[in-house]
Amino acid sequence: MDNIILIGFMGSGKSSVGRYMHRKGYAFIDTDSYIEKKEKRKIKEIFATDGEAYFRSCETRALEEIIAEGKDDFVIAVGGGLVMTPANQPLLHKLGKVVYLRATVDTLLSRLKDDSNRPLLQGGTMREKIETLMEQREATYKKVADLVVDTDNRSFEHIYRIIKKHI
Repeated sequence: MDNIILIGFMGSGKSSVGRYMHRKGYAFIDTDSYIEKKEKRKIKEIFATDGEAYFRSCETRALEEIIAEGKDDFVIAVGGGLVMTPANQPLLHKLGKVVYLRATVDTLLSRLKDDSNRPLLQGGTMREKIETLMEQREATYKKVADLVVDTDNRSFEHIYRIIKKHI
């Protein structure tokens, strides 16, 4: 399949870059929105009612369905933790080229400070939560990625051009 899959930490720009690329002519899927539509409820509600493990199974199911539907030439933004499920990693590569959108902790903090819809960032200090999760995820993001693009202080157009040049 010939899709571009955007991975990275929450707030790294996956959905925003995906929507920008949609305006450039790509079909676009955001797996979080896909799951919310299938489940008929928000991610926050899924976490609160059924827990993170259930949500992670929804992510895997979403990837499997997108593959089965034969989606091609799409930009697909996935949830920040999706790549941490080992079964999802080969599914991402089956879908296409994987682009890790990377941002610094300070940039993530700035982008997420007013966002109350991120279940994994609730309670405690946001900086500590971001730093802890980034420590857990960074190596996997890099391992899974075909391309790493830093998003700090870059316009969507600049990020788009980097992706187009290398993918």
